[in-house]
Amino acid sequence: MHLSCMLAIFLALAWPAAAAGTDKKSMAYSDADQAMLFRIARESIQAHLRGKWPPPLESDAPKLREPRGVFVTLHRKGSLRGCIGYLEAVKPLGQAVQEMARAAAFQDPRFPPLQAEELPEIDLEISILTPMRRVDTTAEITVGVHGLYLEQGPRRGLLLPQVATEHGWDRLTFLRQTCVKAGLPPDAWKDAATRIYIFCAEILKEHPPEAGTSRQECPTP
Repeated sequence: MHLSCMLAIFLALAWPAAAAGTDKKSMAYSDADQAMLFRIARESIQAHLRGKWPPPLESDAPKLREPRGVFVTLHRKGSLRGCIGYLEAVKPLGQAVQEMARAAAFQDPRFPPLQAEELPEIDLEISILTPMRRVDTTAEITVGVHGLYLEQGPRRGLLLPQVATEHGWDRLTFLRQTCVKAGLPPDAWKDAATRIYIFCAEILKEHPPEAGTSRQECPTP
């Protein structure tokens, strides 16, 4: 079972130097901003299916011009169909969503490229990330609020905040699954050589179960 998104090649090599802390400011997105982000994502996928470049980004919304780390997730009939993202805020949000929507649909190595007949059944989810913060103790991890990123040598693993909630995991299971995601033994998080980071995400759903956005409150460090 596929549990989370791919870091793939979209993890910036200089990321640790930028990981100063979790910052939730300016993380509220209006209905208009959200609608534009989902429009950008869908138009990017549709353009690729037609063998064309996506249309130019025309929004002048300030929040869509802010650099943000972001993951785009595709679900088909409730099952994961692709997920890739930028862990670091390397590009403006609108551009990052445009690129990652296309990558999630056609470049996730766990799945075959999306076909045109599948698109009407695809639901999109956009997770906009705060900067990372390294933790000194796992007690700082709050399930349902924080996502996890850990690294040991060349091994790296990431799970978004919503993954633990969706699977009913506690903190220990979340840590162990993130280790597995990194290709490490489940208890590798205990190793002094393993660096553990937390982050929060503004989770936007194309078809939310209730009116409004599903938001994760990120406590001030």
